[in-house]
Amino acid sequence: MKLLADTEPLRNRDYRRLWTTNIVTVIGAQLSVVAVPQQIFQITGSSGYVGLAGLFGLVPLVVFGLWGGALADVMDVVDLIAMVFGMPRALFPQIAHETFHDPAEGGVALGLLFAAIAAGSVLGGVFSGWIPRVRRQGLAVIVCIALWGVAMVGFGLAVGLAGHVFGLGVWLWIAVVFLALGGAVDMVSAALRTAMLLTVSTDEMRGRLQGVFIVVVAGGPRIGDVAHGFAAASMGTAVAAAGGGVLVVIAVALAALAFPAFVRYRVARAHSAVLAN
Repeated sequence: MKLLADTEPLRNRDYRRLWTTNIVTVIGAQLSVVAVPQQIFQITGSSGYVGLAGLFGLVPLVVFGLWGGALADVMDVVDLIAMVFGMPRALFPQIAHETFHDPAEGGVALGLLFAAIAAGSVLGGVFSGWIPRVRRQGLAVIVCIALWGVAMVGFGLAVGLAGHVFGLGVWLWIAVVFLALGGAVDMVSAALRTAMLLTVSTDEMRGRLQGVFIVVVAGGPRIGDVAHGFAAASMGTAVAAAGGGVLVVIAVALAALAFPAFVRYRVARAHSAVLAN
């Protein structure tokens, strides 16, 4: 069974240019994802304000993302569950400073927390050669989102137990591992969701669906920033992170029951064989 990612598309010059420019864009975007929350936390000392900043970034994203029209489907509902309830990134500056004793301006712990999910995604992408062989894509997406929730529960527990039994450094790495696990399963989920979206949508609706998809994937975490920020202000960072993971598991189970057609979604055997080869 093929294990490593398929690099065949990179042989196409146009795709290679698109892929390369996208890397530059993502690097710039991720710099702001780290710098802005850290600066706001340093100024205010509140994860609530860190989360609130995401709300302001959501408005232009929704407006321009839905510029061509709006059409939501069950896939967007499933996406939104993980993105809103289970993305604790607004808590990273507070966790790094208060739990792992980073300096107020940020340090190693902050960098590790922000890099962990991305590192997991990279590993998940590198070893994604098996994904085209998945036929029950709907069920696979449900499982991946549930695993994301479990990973966030583990992350929250690691934060809550930091300093107990083991040293802070050990719990920091345990937290990083759980975040990386979440990033890996999220990458698998994203690959399957994108394949499903492009397969089932018609040429006329594909652009609009892609716009909604982008709004959900990029906008969901911003709503999650707000929810986690204010939850941490009242319950603490560990409870907010772990509780968000629990909500993901519960909500995705309810979504699976509410939308059985999504769970039953399969790729035709012939189409799956073409993708695998």
